[in-house]
Amino acid sequence: MKSDVKQFVAGMVMLVVGLFLLSQNIVVSSGWFGMGGFGMFGGIRVNTGMIMIPFIIGIIWMFGSGASFASKVFTVLSVILIIASVIMTTNIYLVSMTMFQWVLILILIFGGAGFVAKVLFAGSFKEDKADRRKHKTSVTESNTTDSIEEEMEKIRKGLK
Repeated sequence: MKSDVKQFVAGMVMLVVGLFLLSQNIVVSSGWFGMGGFGMFGGIRVNTGMIMIPFIIGIIWMFGSGASFASKVFTVLSVILIIASVIMTTNIYLVSMTMFQWVLILILIFGGAGFVAKVLFAGSFKEDKADRRKHKTSVTESNTTDSIEEEMEKIRKGLK
């Protein structure tokens, strides 16, 4: 039990340290500014300010119509469009690092995840193995018992 807790804690520490080191070597930037105020949506070049037009229309419609259901849906969809546009224009780059750093990060992340998974799923594997052993033992015992009884019966018949 104690070794399981130690493995779980060690795995979590390894995982967190590995993810932290990875996050320190990643640069996140937005593509809006590098494109001169234009974004690409489905191959169409769209001015970044135009993405706000559906949102503005939804707000006007919502306040003008007394917050009808359709205006709320339109406004929510326009907010989702704005969030999607921000995500679509985000660029994520991995900075230059040595091979040692990269291997260390991968070992920490996946080794830690392996330790955590081992502890979390060990109980079900132990139960499966115990069930299989019980089944094998019970089959073997019943076969042994049956064969002994058969042999005893043969001996009794032979003596008569």
